[in-house]
Amino acid sequence: MTTQESLVEYGARRVIITITAIFCALLEIVDTTIVNVALNNMQGNLGATLNEIGWVITAYAIGNVIIVPMTSWLAQQFGRRNYFAASIIIFTVCSFLCGQATSIWMLVFFRFLQGLGGGALLVTSQTIITESYPPEKRGMAQAIYGLGVIIGPTLGPPLGGYIVEHFTWPYIFYINIPIGVIATLLTLQFVRSPKYGEKKSSKEIDWWGIAFLAAAVGSLQYVLERGQEEDWFDSGYIIACTVVSILSFYFFIWRELTYKNPIVELRVLKNGNLRIGTILSFILGFGLYGSTFIIPLYTQSILGWDAQKSGALMIPAALTTAFMMPIIGQLLQRGAKQQILVALGMLTFFFFCFWGYKILTPDTGEEAFFWMLIMRGIGMGMLFIPITTLSLSTLKGQQIGQGAAFTGMMRQLGGSFGIALITTFMAHQQMVHRSSLVSNMSVYSSQTQQRVSGMQHSFESKGMTPNVALGSTYRSLEYSIYKQAAVLSYMDVFMYLGIIFLICVPFVLMVKSKKKQEKIDISEAMH
Repeated sequence: MTTQESLVEYGARRVIITITAIFCALLEIVDTTIVNVALNNMQGNLGATLNEIGWVITAYAIGNVIIVPMTSWLAQQFGRRNYFAASIIIFTVCSFLCGQATSIWMLVFFRFLQGLGGGALLVTSQTIITESYPPEKRGMAQAIYGLGVIIGPTLGPPLGGYIVEHFTWPYIFYINIPIGVIATLLTLQFVRSPKYGEKKSSKEIDWWGIAFLAAAVGSLQYVLERGQEEDWFDSGYIIACTVVSILSFYFFIWRELTYKNPIVELRVLKNGNLRIGTILSFILGFGLYGSTFIIPLYTQSILGWDAQKSGALMIPAALTTAFMMPIIGQLLQRGAKQQILVALGMLTFFFFCFWGYKILTPDTGEEAFFWMLIMRGIGMGMLFIPITTLSLSTLKGQQIGQGAAFTGMMRQLGGSFGIALITTFMAHQQMVHRSSLVSNMSVYSSQTQQRVSGMQHSFESKGMTPNVALGSTYRSLEYSIYKQAAVLSYMDVFMYLGIIFLICVPFVLMVKSKKKQEKIDISEAMH
């Protein structure tokens, strides 16, 4: 019996391990978005500036992307069960410390540590679930795991909004504690560690690899998270971090390919399926986190909804995804082609984006979003499992953990790239649309003069003097132009996001077809 086969679980034990792993993945992902709606409360309570409070999100994301590529190696060093349990404990303790923070930088520090614990939860959960199921049931295993990954970002905002509305912001961290304690006890009792051989001595540990990796992904994440606020390359910090990231990535790749005991096994990317899967994971993260970011932002900034209402809007899409997951898992088990499902998922996501492009106005009603978001839920359900199953389908043993780390990191980076590009693109498009709208409103136009006169008379009828009424008229027109330009920029985001997914469809079908024979050969070799 191989090491991989010996980790397959059955009956109640597999159910307990699966539930534990899903809850841990869900904890980690919910925490990436749950704080978004509480930032205003934190800012007022801790006396932080707008720029400082943004670090609550940035620090967590940096901690995540630094640790994710190292998870396979750390699990090998300390044993998967011990490492997984330690990660849950770090995450849980830091959740408590985040709630206890009395200053902004104390909160940022504990969020960074929480991110280091959380990144491991996500990837190790995926590996544990994958190895607990026999190869023929891996599609269903990824469906179960995918529930946490896809639903997590969607659950964060409504849950955070409810907690902030009815309690205080520290409770968004405190709710992690009971789940963390139970998950730790179940992990120590039920999760088993594969035997990968002897762990490395401190002299053999790839310390330079760790340093280069931390510098590379940490700097890159900083650039992506803070670039828009710092005016990109007009900022010395952004330029410095970009240079550090590029150089560190170069030295990291060189180190990992030449060192005897690398911290990240880059050679696993020789596997064609994993290579394609990491690219598709990046695109999936781009669409998942990008759309989760853009929709609540639009409803709050343009339509004036509160955080709880904006978050609740996403729940039907999350439930649709949850409904789709087992169906897709069953289709994969019955021999459905992964490339067909991915292509259909990308096509569905394109239609969701085009639908969004068509319905956005300065006063779109709540009912207009329902079926559009249901389509998003269907698309995400069709994308996640086939991409993940394809990535890990021809890996075995230790490679599964390494492959899961790559796909997890690429999904996170895809989300970071997506949000960074969307915010930059929107800021640019808003200026373009504003200039266009202003140029079309000539002060010499009779239509413009009539509108100004009508609005001025309206303000005067409310008791304003002619001068004050005229000033209020111009401010109203300026706000109207700003709002219209903002809506047009949101429409552009939906359109271009949809086009990215549409362009990928033929490439997915072509690339997978070429890899089909290779996949069959590897499968035969495994049997």
